[in-house]
Amino acid sequence: MSGEKVSEAGGPVAAAPVHRDPLALVVRFQSLIGLVVVAIGGIIFSPRRHGQILFLDPDNIANIVRAVSETGIIAIGMTFVIITAGIDLSVGAVLGLSSVVTASMMISGGFGLIPTILAVLVMGIVFGAIQGTISTRFRLEPFIVTLAGLQAARGLALVVSGNQYINISYGEGPGLAPPVFAVLGERLFNNTVPVATIVFIVFAAIATIVLNTTRFGRYVFAVGGNERAARISGVPVSMVKISVYAITGFAAALAGIVHAGQFNFGSANDGMGYELTAIAAVVIGGTSLFGGAGSMVGTVAGTIMLGALANILQLNNITPAMQLLATAAIIVLAAVLQSLVRRREGLGR
Repeated sequence: MSGEKVSEAGGPVAAAPVHRDPLALVVRFQSLIGLVVVAIGGIIFSPRRHGQILFLDPDNIANIVRAVSETGIIAIGMTFVIITAGIDLSVGAVLGLSSVVTASMMISGGFGLIPTILAVLVMGIVFGAIQGTISTRFRLEPFIVTLAGLQAARGLALVVSGNQYINISYGEGPGLAPPVFAVLGERLFNNTVPVATIVFIVFAAIATIVLNTTRFGRYVFAVGGNERAARISGVPVSMVKISVYAITGFAAALAGIVHAGQFNFGSANDGMGYELTAIAAVVIGGTSLFGGAGSMVGTVAGTIMLGALANILQLNNITPAMQLLATAAIIVLAAVLQSLVRRREGLGR
């Protein structure tokens, strides 16, 4: 009986029961659980107008998904970095730099839509790759390198913009942006789905495929799970680390383009605090701050959950300060749950 374990006495041995840690399951699906809880709370506590629940109004739902699109795009890129046990604090500033460069190239430089988008995306990739290279080559903490990157990106944005808003006007001729760029601020499908949300969903779908079905995705998990073992196994650890920061730079640049298209201007101050919101969405989505575990689906759910929470607080006229406190509490709770699960797993080995 090839498939049956046998004891020393010759008799079959019963398979040991598999015990699933309930806390581990909660952490694994915490973003989905949280999203359901927030949605239920939104329905219960939502103001009503003519008997209609404002939280469930189609326009309000569209506003939620539009509002989280930019931070969601950044969070998708951030997921790759955090799975490798890294962090990127520069993404908000890179968004601001990208929005400024996008507006400046089209308005002041007279560049067309495609050259502008390609140039800004390449800029984001290069900026991220440089940070990854510095961190990897000199064995510096990503926190320090990307904190410096935040300052550098914000300073470059101030230089490019002259510390002024760069308004985007549409039309043909000098000083005008191609009218097609304005589509990023519109809604499709009977004015229900924001274009920015479509960009977010498409990017999330592509990232999910890359992370879950490609060799690179397996390398990302391997590096985050055990960098030394990954190196011994032949994984190009340095290249993987540099690549995930390049992906995050790409995501921040893409979010900056979307931001400029939605609001029709570029500003060096755009994106302030976005890095913290993106990190929160990733952590709430179940990606381990210790590396080696995470999912894009969880990140998307975490992003929408934060957006829905902010929306229901706004509908009830809760101050922005309380919104920040609520978000902070959720982040701490998610991190504590991850730490508890990690300790239990450590004790069990």
